[in-house]
Amino acid sequence: MTVAMKIRKGDTVHILAGKDRGKEGRVIDAMPKERKVIVENLNLVKRHTKPRPLRDSSRMGGPQVAPGGIIDKASPIHIGNVMLVCPTCNRPTRVGTVVKEVKGQKNKVRVCKRADCGQEIDK
Repeated sequence: MTVAMKIRKGDTVHILAGKDRGKEGRVIDAMPKERKVIVENLNLVKRHTKPRPLRDSSRMGGPQVAPGGIIDKASPIHIGNVMLVCPTCNRPTRVGTVVKEVKGQKNKVRVCKRADCGQEIDK
């Protein structure tokens, strides 16, 4: 059973734990099955890669090669270690949902749970 994540691609998040604790960044990719997110330029790891030829690159002369060496790559973070930043109050917040009816259709809308804010996160 998978539970829908309250953090989506494009959201700004605050890192709660790990080597990048306290930093904020934008979510590049969300993986609901693994309950993880990839945050732009945070939780970087180094990968040693070989130079490899690119596919279908022989059209324009010689073969093109993907560069090798030590490459920094963003790795996934568990969603329990990140907290959504409310776009209205610009502070890390817990996320709630409210059912809103628009033109006869019921939609779930994410809401900031701070007592002094309470604004919709999805616009």
